[in-house]
Amino acid sequence: MGEAASDFLVHQIKPVIAVGFGGIALVVALVLQFSVRRYVPWVYWLAVAMVAVTGTMAADVLHIQFGVPYSVSTPLFAVVLAAVFVAWYATEKTLSIHSIYTWRREVFYWATVMATFALGTAAGDLTATTLHLGYLVSGFVFAGIITVPALGYKLFGLKETFAFWFAYVVTRPLGASFADWLGKSHRVGGLALGDGRVAVAFSLLIIGFVAFMTFDRRESARETPSLSDEAVES
Repeated sequence: MGEAASDFLVHQIKPVIAVGFGGIALVVALVLQFSVRRYVPWVYWLAVAMVAVTGTMAADVLHIQFGVPYSVSTPLFAVVLAAVFVAWYATEKTLSIHSIYTWRREVFYWATVMATFALGTAAGDLTATTLHLGYLVSGFVFAGIITVPALGYKLFGLKETFAFWFAYVVTRPLGASFADWLGKSHRVGGLALGDGRVAVAFSLLIIGFVAFMTFDRRESARETPSLSDEAVES
């Protein structure tokens, strides 16, 4: 959804303006997310969706507006992501998502998510366009790569935190590649469904999943710890 929505917006209006509106929507979504003290599905996934669009725009505008090649932006965003991980671990001594019960750790989490979207967009476009694999082949390449942490965790004892973040990062170019394949023109190897249509379709799919998580009794019955006063103060 993020890839298709970003591509649609930056080509319909000026990229800088699109990023500005996206940034405002992201700030509103994150303020809402940080204002709640427990997991609320629609609030959390709204923030994810806004990060998806804005993080993707960051990579697209860097290439479209400033002419930075994907061969440069991909390692750049990889360095940014690595720096966030290093800072997070140096500060908190853990990268586990199960330990995110303070605002500071949540800030590190959202910074990581933003970096993964930017990196994933650049990496997907790098393989599809710069390396001339095409969007569909790129999608299959990343589909193969994402099995590595799954198999490593299940069969070879790969640490769960490393396996999670490995897979999490790869979901970005995986999703972006298939979104581009669906939306882009036949001239560049796509199905020409249109970025706008693809964005709407996946947005509706996300809304459906979030609605299910919101109203499913098994989901709502799970204990979701809220931030303690001590955690908030820290």
